[in-house]
Amino acid sequence: MKKEAAKRFGLGSVKGKILAGVLASVLAAGTLTACGASKDGGTITVAATEVPHAEILEAAKPVLAEQGWDLQVTVFNDYVQPNEVVEAGDFDCNYFQHTPYLDSFNAERGTHLVNVGEIHYEPLGIYGGTESDLANISDGATIAIPNDTTNEARALLLLQDNGILTLKEGAGIEATKNDIAENPHNVEIVELEAAQVARVIGETSFVVLNGNYALQAGLNAQTDALAYETSDSEAAKTYVNVIVVKEGNEENAGVKALVDVLKSDEIKKFINEKYQGSVVPFD
Repeated sequence: MKKEAAKRFGLGSVKGKILAGVLASVLAAGTLTACGASKDGGTITVAATEVPHAEILEAAKPVLAEQGWDLQVTVFNDYVQPNEVVEAGDFDCNYFQHTPYLDSFNAERGTHLVNVGEIHYEPLGIYGGTESDLANISDGATIAIPNDTTNEARALLLLQDNGILTLKEGAGIEATKNDIAENPHNVEIVELEAAQVARVIGETSFVVLNGNYALQAGLNAQTDALAYETSDSEAAKTYVNVIVVKEGNEENAGVKALVDVLKSDEIKKFINEKYQGSVVPFD
């Protein structure tokens, strides 16, 4: 084929060699375009949950646009699909989860997803439902918590910190309700998919909500929660929300630009002003 091309375009001559160089440049440019964005700009596709992640991404859009990037955000309402679409290569990255959940997801589903940037922290909170006083919790009270591996443990640890129950020694961030060692109030732990917990506020004594779902329900950890994880706690470091890509895509120029913008002073200011402590930028 090379000989045929050389004969057709006269590539053996000086002019032919020049033409070959031009053709190679054109082909290289075409290849770069086909493979995605260059370092000078292009499209960045992100899968995210609505609050606060998609809202934060919307604030980042104009900043990225100034740099030549078109940020396209698709909102999902669960904690599974955003990882599946990145694993499948349909999206460049996602923004909705913390590292323990990511590690658990990879282990359980055999995915190859990696963290490329720590962005913010959302304190988990205990909110009143049919009861509003943790100090006088009734015997047999029901408490709804997220049922995914890492957030269930996080909820149980928060309940333990507030004297509601005691977990077996060493249960840690993998604790389940089967690890409850002492339950002086005979509370019933109701396990639900994280997005569903807020919907049973009027049906259970208390609920433990992830920060994003609390915000969707019009609640703020600092002003509405009966108890919450503090920003200087170990939980803040452990459960920081991250930008995630499929392994091998860590050097994606668009994702790198996105992480830089999300960690900028401008976006930190947006987060602090909009969420008033219910979402905290991670340094």
